[in-house]
Amino acid sequence: MNICLYGSGSRKIDNIYTDAAYELGREMALRGHALVFGGGDTGMMGACAKGVHDNDGKSIGIAPEWIGDFEPLCERCSEFIYVDTMDERKNEFVKNSEAFIITPGGIGTLDEFFEIITLKKLKQHDKEIIVFNIDGFYDKMFEMIDEMSEKGFLYKQCEIFKTANSVDEIFRYLEGLDD
Repeated sequence: MNICLYGSGSRKIDNIYTDAAYELGREMALRGHALVFGGGDTGMMGACAKGVHDNDGKSIGIAPEWIGDFEPLCERCSEFIYVDTMDERKNEFVKNSEAFIITPGGIGTLDEFFEIITLKKLKQHDKEIIVFNIDGFYDKMFEMIDEMSEKGFLYKQCEIFKTANSVDEIFRYLEGLDD
């Protein structure tokens, strides 16, 4: 399965997050899954990719060439798809992935997360979306989403995404062991 990872590329991230991302990448490789990601070599993306590559896994990096002006790109990818825009990048993520994992990140990660859940809500895909809530990172966002629902800003709906607090929980969802 090709699994898309959304997450920060920042170099300032605490090890509690990057260690979990590395473990996620390691497990992806050991279980025969491929990583699809933004091609960054640092932060959550870089840690997950390192976990994949250190365990002989496969990865597909997707990014515009100019993104290298902002962060280093991973040179160990099995394949790298260059696009012109960030919108093209997100479209390639959807096209090349069977599932999505959202790890801690900033504005770019939130943009990707809300777009992928919106597309699922609008029935443009039916792929698994899992938020990896490392150390409660997304707890306040979940509170905000709950409040939006309570105040009528969100339609009552079936669960669009799942939340996981561990790598094992992620793979129980992805492998259909915890539906």
